[in-house]
Amino acid sequence: MVEETFRGQPAVRLAAGTDDSILVALHGGHLLSWSSGGQERFYLSSKAVFDGRAAIRGGVPVCFPQFNERGPLGARAKHGFARNLPWTPVASGAGEMVLGLADSDATRALWPHAFACALRFSLAPGRLRIALEVHNTGTEAFEMTAALHSYLAVQDIAAARLRGLDGAACLDTVAAASGPQAGEVVFGHEVDNVYDAVPQPLHLLGGSSPLRISQSASWAHTVVWNPGPAKGPALADLPAEGWRHFVCVEAAQVLAPVRLEAGAHWRGWQQFEVPA
Repeated sequence: MVEETFRGQPAVRLAAGTDDSILVALHGGHLLSWSSGGQERFYLSSKAVFDGRAAIRGGVPVCFPQFNERGPLGARAKHGFARNLPWTPVASGAGEMVLGLADSDATRALWPHAFACALRFSLAPGRLRIALEVHNTGTEAFEMTAALHSYLAVQDIAAARLRGLDGAACLDTVAAASGPQAGEVVFGHEVDNVYDAVPQPLHLLGGSSPLRISQSASWAHTVVWNPGPAKGPALADLPAEGWRHFVCVEAAQVLAPVRLEAGAHWRGWQQFEVPA
């Protein structure tokens, strides 16, 4: 693990072999980049704000202890507070580094619970796994929702497609409708779908090379999102055509919270692989 500065903010870099490296901002524990085989696999907005306070657009924001406004914080902290706070390097070794975040006066003002979170990044040639670990360090149970809000790079969203969710139960929040997914997920319009997670890996096609995406069974959902041509240009921290170059495929817990008793632990991971 090597410390460096990115757009004026502290960050840490981890390498595996000669062709794989990741860059993680300490603000938000936010993965900014995964370069593998000479290609960048994540999208980071050129207009993302790096002020040590605002959430960063792109990469992998960490949503905790709620997803969107579904949770105890409501509109006071969309997607929770973890993505807006500084994380601390805890450990590093061959192909792995860990960042930590614990409750503080700032978090307890929004959510009155004691916790300790860890983000574990495991890197190997052609493979990256990100694990969110949550420990209830208090004396009372709490409920949480969460996500790894991964922005995956594509050359052209209109040509991208996501394979592996055929038949999965889907809540289409744009159409306010639900039903099984029919075939591949295609894009070019606004997509904001919450799927029941499936056991098999997903395959994102339409980038410079395919990407295989899997997640632990501890996540109940997979969220697929792209703001489309109407909402994309309206996002202040996204270039007007930026929406064309990413799709979010998120390991998530959205529709039902996880309940953690005092002293209990929860862990959920998402993994990305470049097929050989």
